Amino acid sequence: MTEAASASVLRFSAIQQSFASPTGDAPNVVISDVGFEVKRGKFVSVIGPSGCGKSTLIQMAAGLLKPSVGMVFHHDREVTSVNRTIGFVPQQAQLLPWKTMIENIEFPLLLRGMALSERRAKAMEAIKRVDLAGFESHYPYQLSGGMQKRASIARMLVYKPDTILMDEPFGALDAQTRMVMQHDLQTMLATEGASVLFVTHDITEAVLLSDSVVVLSRRPARVIAEIPIDLPRPRDMFEPYGTPGFAEAYDRVWSVFRSELNIRRAA
Repeated sequence: MTEAASASVLRFSAIQQSFASPTGDAPNVVISDVGFEVKRGKFVSVIGPSGCGKSTLIQMAAGLLKPSVGMVFHHDREVTSVNRTIGFVPQQAQLLPWKTMIENIEFPLLLRGMALSERRAKAMEAIKRVDLAGFESHYPYQLSGGMQKRASIARMLVYKPDTILMDEPFGALDAQTRMVMQHDLQTMLATEGASVLFVTHDITEAVLLSDSVVVLSRRPARVIAEIPIDLPRPRDMFEPYGTPGFAEAYDRVWSVFRSELNIRRAA
């Protein structure tokens, strides 16, 4: 095995995905021959038109969906069942409404059989990392949308996964909260050293957060470009055009992505 191959943490190989048609017609092909990888310590974003199968790829990496054709590998092992070693932040926070914030965050450790004192200490550490100290006893309905999302990220960080899947985690947040969360995510990952696969519709978000951007075509999806983002870190989430090279990187991604959109030009 080459050094480059051994550095691959997550790999999609010749992925195809079809779903049965509700009318009994030919299967609906969503993904067609998609392949790319996430290398150790890298942040890779996936963008593409709505409905092209971006979230489907996340589900495959998490072991929640088996590809119709092809294989997904995590640390060179094929993902064939629920991937319990990976961190997953879904579109919605999905906190348990009957548990307090700290109980939600320590829940993965409870499932692993960790003693109360140890898991409580680890949960408190994660809470401090996402700047939610003082809200440990609050229930989800008592937290803002941004705070719920921070709690969701803390719940993922609490067991220190080396690979993180994020499926449009900030899509439901207002613009100001989204920028704050992007900034905080960048800061947290700088110390975690995790590998990240991130799905988004937002090109600015993809360019600011990523080491590379994978662009998918319209359905049935295929990879039409993998664009490296070689910008200095840390990057300014609040004033992106203040980051040297941002405009050029954005234009490279947009010039590829726009070809997959049905844009009607004004007469």
